[in-house]
Amino acid sequence: MFARTSLDSAGDVGEYNSITIGVDGLGLISYRDATNLDLKVAHCSNVACTAATVATLDTGINVGWYTSATIGIDGLGLISYSDYATGILKVAHCSDVLCTSATLGTIDSAVYVGWYTSVTIGADGLALISYADVSFGNLKVAHCSDVLCTSADVNTLDSSRTVGVHTSVAIGVDGLGLISYADFINAYLKVAHCSNIACTAATLTILDASGRDGSWSSVAMGLDGLAVISYYDFTYFDLKVAHCSNIACTAATLTTVDSTGDVGWFTSVTIGPDGLAVISSYDNTNGDLRVAHCSNIACTAATLTTLDSTGDVGFGTSITIGADGRCLISYYDRTNGDLKVAHCSNVFGIPWVRPR
Repeated sequence: MFARTSLDSAGDVGEYNSITIGVDGLGLISYRDATNLDLKVAHCSNVACTAATVATLDTGINVGWYTSATIGIDGLGLISYSDYATGILKVAHCSDVLCTSATLGTIDSAVYVGWYTSVTIGADGLALISYADVSFGNLKVAHCSDVLCTSADVNTLDSSRTVGVHTSVAIGVDGLGLISYADFINAYLKVAHCSNIACTAATLTILDASGRDGSWSSVAMGLDGLAVISYYDFTYFDLKVAHCSNIACTAATLTTVDSTGDVGWFTSVTIGPDGLAVISSYDNTNGDLRVAHCSNIACTAATLTTLDSTGDVGFGTSITIGADGRCLISYYDRTNGDLKVAHCSNVFGIPWVRPR
């Protein structure tokens, strides 16, 4: 079986959640408190995350939108998010491993930036944050100047009008950032391959222009050194995967992984201990949390499982691999307004499996 736990039920909480694993081997989840309009974080008390210590990090007027969490080289959490009231990009640098408090900083104070943030740690040990500048419809990136990210060098990578939606960033084997995102006007899935560590410029590629593609993209680096990108096909309402053909991802093999109903919302991808991608997503037809375990490195096929079907759940998912080698998925229970976590019973993300 697998464990499903409500970690926070104090009001309407759990939107825009993002999960990562700390240096203590325990999950750290950032998310929005829609009742109090705050940024919150939950630090798991055990590997299965059946309980957590919850803290409020930012109590601004309306903060905590589009959160993304990672662990810095100092072993402390770093969270990027949008201050919706002022339209700026902010970061919270955790003061301890449990993230009971944080130092807050403004990274980009232009109007209506910081939507759809994604943060990772670069080859230089400094954070790289991709996000959308909604005012101008641009894809932007911030390269932090120090470990705490008290300031950053900000650059526009793509200004071809209404791009940068649903960004996701990862570091390739070449030490350079790779960002997946949607071109909202043309409905393309695009990628930006950074030209240098600070990502002051990038090579842009359209990966999928077959329909209305690219929403809710998520990127992870496979064991073959090539990126795997999960995303939503808005034309056929499917979950799709792009497996890059080279490090710069100037081409990719495209596969429809799940097409049963309106599926593939809020995708999140990680690489399991078996070297294969695992994708969490929301089944909009049934209001369920689903997971796809890829059958090969290119993810041209996958095993599909519904992990939670109790009410309207999974509306916003984030997946990682825990210290036990099993999937840990944070998600939003829209019926009850709770932050929930699912801990898989095996590396496949399947409720019942018997090794042979």
